[in-house]
Amino acid sequence: MNEDEERPVTIITGRVWRRKGGRAEGVHLMLVAPDDDSAVRRALESLAAEGYAEAELDQIGDMDGTPDDEPHLSAYQGALEGEVSIITFDVPR
Repeated sequence: MNEDEERPVTIITGRVWRRKGGRAEGVHLMLVAPDDDSAVRRALESLAAEGYAEAELDQIGDMDGTPDDEPHLSAYQGALEGEVSIITFDVPR
């Protein structure tokens, strides 16, 4: 990829906890970063800034296109604008 090309939006999936030993939430993070290591670092920094005590990241990859539905559509747009977008959801126990 040359410098003139835009980086794709990266999505990272996993689980987060507001407090150690607390209830887990699923998480999807969307952001633009120069490489996977930078993406993970920015994601973890953003989660800490939002008050998450722990994170377990499972998968990382580039988005193939724009999502069709909310909240992922807004998160994708935020990522294109330079934000780290965080989507949380309940996970089965």
